[in-house]
Amino acid sequence: MLGEYDLVIVGGGISGASLLYTVSQFTDIDRIALIEKEDEIAAINSHRTNNSQTLHFGDIETNYTLEKAEEVKEGAELLAGYLENVDPDREMHAKRSKMVLAVGDEEVEKLERRYDDEGFDELFPKLQAIGREEIAELEPAVVEGRDPDTKLLALQTPDGYVVDYGATAKSFIEEAERSDRVSVFTGTTVEAIERTDDGYVIDTDDGWADANAAVVAAGSHSLQIAKRLGYGEHLSLLPVAGSFFLGRDMLNGKVYTLQMKKLPFAAVHGDADVHDSAVTRFGPTAKLVPALERGRLSTVGDFFDVFGLNSDSVLSYANILADRILLPYVLKNLVYDVPEVGRRAFLPHVQKVVPSAELADIERAKGYGGVRPQIVDTAAKSLDMGEAKLTGDNILFNITPSPGASTCLKNAMRDTQTVIEFLDEDYEFDEAGFRSATIDNFPRGEHAPIAADD
Repeated sequence: MLGEYDLVIVGGGISGASLLYTVSQFTDIDRIALIEKEDEIAAINSHRTNNSQTLHFGDIETNYTLEKAEEVKEGAELLAGYLENVDPDREMHAKRSKMVLAVGDEEVEKLERRYDDEGFDELFPKLQAIGREEIAELEPAVVEGRDPDTKLLALQTPDGYVVDYGATAKSFIEEAERSDRVSVFTGTTVEAIERTDDGYVIDTDDGWADANAAVVAAGSHSLQIAKRLGYGEHLSLLPVAGSFFLGRDMLNGKVYTLQMKKLPFAAVHGDADVHDSAVTRFGPTAKLVPALERGRLSTVGDFFDVFGLNSDSVLSYANILADRILLPYVLKNLVYDVPEVGRRAFLPHVQKVVPSAELADIERAKGYGGVRPQIVDTAAKSLDMGEAKLTGDNILFNITPSPGASTCLKNAMRDTQTVIEFLDEDYEFDEAGFRSATIDNFPRGEHAPIAADD
């Protein structure tokens, strides 16, 4: 037996780890456990090679509405403040310039309208509209070799946080384990969760645990577990595998391109790696895969478990993939994985950011990229562009597509309040202390200077 707990968290990625940190440090909940199936914390999608390393604020993500950007902004500031507080030596993150680049008259007009007319200049006071000369000062490779008659505009900010989410998740766990109320079990696979009169029995391959309340923060597997307990029957997943290409010493910070309308996937961007600024990553690509984890055939069956093989799921997929914008995009992304052909096909995306880049300058990044679940509403036969959270009887399921890592502490704050409600409000959440340790440390000075590789 693993023990008896007030709260058990299933999943040791950035979402589960941030919740463990929050409940262990800022509540008086007595007995808390986290169960992770991998031998290490944050070994799958939160691992630094498996995501874009971007802390999304909503300032340069041109697929965000102002309302969504406002929501994401607070979440990003919570995590940025935590990193500023616990990582002064920048071992888990770096802070560099970040911009979204418009190329040509049409894109420039769109970006000007977004900045001047839609309120993004007011929501993000550090965000500046800069032209060709200022872009060249920050990112010389973006301008070098580009047609001088091509109009350029960028929205740039110094808040370009590059984050090792795996290391951050481990930091959350280390902070949580300072409390003697916390138990962490790694290399322990949850095989079933069963409802009891008093809560839940969580069966694992290393024994079972009793829990008064449970939170399942296991990425795509969260919906799989939820369905087995009768929740989320109207939901399915569209798993998307992202890949990257690598170059050397091309960019100093992050350079995003404008988002294509109607696409739920991140716009292609280039940025310097969090731990090696000489390595420039370009991507992500977006390939549909019938698996919940990249490179693990054992999760193909898990995907079909979530998919459901019913008419609603099939019709939902057909409706989504029939879109005249989405379908060509999906088919084109299949090409990027083809040796040599894929590199050649992806080069124009790199050249939009770095015009002088040549085929020999980039290579496919082996071992990079994870699976991001896109939520499918099988009742509406459509993609749900937000995060999915299912609340049951003393149990919560988190399925967190991008920007779930960026907003992990905001989600943790909300989930902590829900857990306290589950436990009949016998415990308290010190939200003031939580904010003091996180968002209160976020630097708010306008246009703060950036060190060369700060």
